[in-house]
Amino acid sequence: MKERVLLTGASGFIGFHIIEALLTAGYDVTAVVRKSSKVEHLSEFAIQYTDLDFNSVDALKDNIAQNNYNYVIHAAGVTSALTPADYNYFNTTYTVNLAQAAANSGVRFVFLSSLAAIGPLKDLNGQITEATPPAPVTYYGESKLRAETEIREIEGLTYVILRPTAVYGPRERGIFIMFKQLTRGIELYIGRKPQQLSFIYCKDLADVVIKSLKQGSGGYNLSDGNAYDRNKLAEISKDVLHLRTLRINLPMALVKLIALAADKISYLTKKPAPLNTDKLNELAATNWNCSIDKARKDLDFAPRFDLYKGVKETLLWYKKENWI
Repeated sequence: MKERVLLTGASGFIGFHIIEALLTAGYDVTAVVRKSSKVEHLSEFAIQYTDLDFNSVDALKDNIAQNNYNYVIHAAGVTSALTPADYNYFNTTYTVNLAQAAANSGVRFVFLSSLAAIGPLKDLNGQITEATPPAPVTYYGESKLRAETEIREIEGLTYVILRPTAVYGPRERGIFIMFKQLTRGIELYIGRKPQQLSFIYCKDLADVVIKSLKQGSGGYNLSDGNAYDRNKLAEISKDVLHLRTLRINLPMALVKLIALAADKISYLTKKPAPLNTDKLNELAATNWNCSIDKARKDLDFAPRFDLYKGVKETLLWYKKENWI
């Protein structure tokens, strides 16, 4: 009999690839989706659907018990919100309630947090490790760190915390904005300060999620194991697509003014902006290079995609699907 997995965030970009990996590995998958969620892109998968009341630990526990799940993977969360309270509500409270229900049911809990929960290093030397003192620079990172801290205190919970760095791949829409700009001949940068960046391809992340169902404990930082300068993503993209671009370095002072204006517009419209002063702290950070030694050891994590291989596959998918 197949083991059963409850997956939140199933309708999202990362959720899609986790479902694909779970089915390939032989699991029975139930996807948590809201009534308003678009799930047409999941129609190819033989999965079940459910909705959850994240505000009620009892309701969550009943759902887990009634459906005999063996594992809960919590990949849901918000990456943009209007206030710190909103981040905490969706990323902390929902996570802790589901983790408590999993503990009450004796079910293993896999939480997709973020490297943002630890935060970047302030200089180009060294790597972020699991022992690095957390110092998130965004409300998003703070909410993920708060969720991590609280689930560690839940008595009887068997859990793994995964902290991926920037995730990219087919269906992703954040980094995709940069790809789209490049196809229009524009290559934008914020300021001129050197940066070390890290990335993880969606399929590698999905693979390690599957492994974490059976092994590991505590928290793990995840990337493809490499560090890249701030130009590398654009250089690879231009090489794959045979593009020539106009490079523009926007002064940091100007970008800060734009972000401040976006803050005010968000306040008036009640809609989060893609760029704001909070997000700018993350985009302009100096060093996101992280060690994956612990994940290699405990989870047998062996990334299959470096940035070139992953970006090439991603861009070919975007072209095939007429995204670019």
